[in-house]
Amino acid sequence: MCVDVRGNKSFIARRAPGIESRIAVRRGTVWLSPPGLQEGSLDIAEDMSGVLHVYLPLSHFSPGNLAINIDASAIGGLSYESALEDPLLAEIGRAVASELVAETAAGSLLIEGLASSLAARLVQRYIRKSTGQSVFPAARGALDRRRLQRVLDYIETNLEGDLTLDRIASIACLSRYHFARAFRQAMGLSPHRHVSVRRLERAKALLTGGDRPLADIALALSFSDQASFTRAFKQATGQAPGQYRQKLGAQ
Repeated sequence: MCVDVRGNKSFIARRAPGIESRIAVRRGTVWLSPPGLQEGSLDIAEDMSGVLHVYLPLSHFSPGNLAINIDASAIGGLSYESALEDPLLAEIGRAVASELVAETAAGSLLIEGLASSLAARLVQRYIRKSTGQSVFPAARGALDRRRLQRVLDYIETNLEGDLTLDRIASIACLSRYHFARAFRQAMGLSPHRHVSVRRLERAKALLTGGDRPLADIALALSFSDQASFTRAFKQATGQAPGQYRQKLGAQ
């Protein structure tokens, strides 16, 4: 899937066996290529920038991910020649692009959640087009107290580890699609936002509790490098990690 996140005002001609299309591209335009496409060409009328390319594995459309049983033909309905003007898909694409530009404390969880939302929206759009009905069951309520506490305990124990949305959802015995909604209803914020807040709090504790190198703290909290950690910490606190540690040491 490709999303124009900047606005290019160009034309794209696409060709594949038995398929040909010409798309006028503008900010928010989404175009798709189905799984298994082996041959084809893409001609762009002029230079383009700010186009996000997203590759969604077929597993993202599985019942375990979306908590629905969907025929494989639905995936084929996301056809090569489709050009979508879908504000929700475009907004999800911009959120992914933003995370790639400025990494956050729980970026991997954010991307996982956005990928599930993309798959759900694509399936939802296709089914509604063909039947006029939604394929998704009625929304479930918030996590009950026991399962919520189990999830929160797991997150807290694994802040300095590889937290994945699939694993956290499994602790709640839910698909990650339903888990993300149930968690938000229970906590008032998304799973990735909660993890981001808790990791930054853990960062403060690690900065306060010793002279552990900043690079080690960054990697322990799943940042790709010290610069990304510094940027996220400063955005959240108004101070760089080194400044925060120095200020506490002077007190």
